Amino acid sequence: MHIVTGGAGFIGSNLVRALIDRGHDDVIVVDDLEDGHKFVNISDQPIADYLDKDDFLQRLDSDKAFSDQIAAVFHEGACSETTEWNGRYMMKNNYTYSQILLHHCLQHRTPYIYASSAAVYGGSTTFVEDPLFEDPLNVYGYSKLQFDRYVRRVAASPDSQVVGLRYFNVYGPREQHKGPMASVAFHFNNQVLEEGETRLFSGTGGYGDGEQLRDFVYVDDVCDVNLWFLDNPDVSGIFNTGTGKAQTFNDVANAVIRWHGKGKIRYIAFPDHLKGAYQSFTQADLTQLRDSGCDVEFRPVEEGVKEYLDELRPR
Repeated sequence: MHIVTGGAGFIGSNLVRALIDRGHDDVIVVDDLEDGHKFVNISDQPIADYLDKDDFLQRLDSDKAFSDQIAAVFHEGACSETTEWNGRYMMKNNYTYSQILLHHCLQHRTPYIYASSAAVYGGSTTFVEDPLFEDPLNVYGYSKLQFDRYVRRVAASPDSQVVGLRYFNVYGPREQHKGPMASVAFHFNNQVLEEGETRLFSGTGGYGDGEQLRDFVYVDDVCDVNLWFLDNPDVSGIFNTGTGKAQTFNDVANAVIRWHGKGKIRYIAFPDHLKGAYQSFTQADLTQLRDSGCDVEFRPVEEGVKEYLDELRPR
């Protein structure tokens, strides 16, 4: 069995699809469907089973035969809202749950591939997997960083695979349920459809209008990285997962406008509540990922946005 926690979420549901497309007919989705809107992300996928995230932990604890059948755990489940400041909730959901799964996988020698985040770097301008450059700006980033630290301490030389993937700005299909946390590509597309324009932040922190830089990575490429590690169980560690080339918000907006053949950009004032808590620049250093042997190629914004909007086109 291949377990995908957060399997009804954005990256998780795309990973479920990728596993099934590979021929795996034993994919089990673990999630919390209190927000039932997420069901659409997996309704078209012939999964083997669905388990609530709390029931899943109980099953691991009580059913040895079930645990013995698990081929790998992809832990994508988390609260990813960077504006959530309930630290108790965030740590229980993102940190403690991840710890429990880690120890279970170490005990059973089950490959454990989990989602970390570029949010661990905060306002840094150096994005290397090193404590020197880790300084989160919000409690979400801290929850991810603290788990990475825990992995470094208790699984520095694991007997079975443990991989943390620090996702940068992921965009692509099946993110519509994320609301404000959906990618700018998603929001720009809706803005062009509804208003004929995209809205970008004006310049701040030394950056021009819409010239803030992010490492935008297409979700299919993220899934390919996960599958590469599944195919290479001898490789463990914490790795950046981005394109390695930052592009501007203007680049994303122009790719959306180009696809529609219409639209314009309007710049709006940078919000006061984001000042001091906003990453104006991210760019994955891929040295460690490439040194691991991972050779997945990443799409630039111009290619990824086109594929994304092709997927969103009504059929």
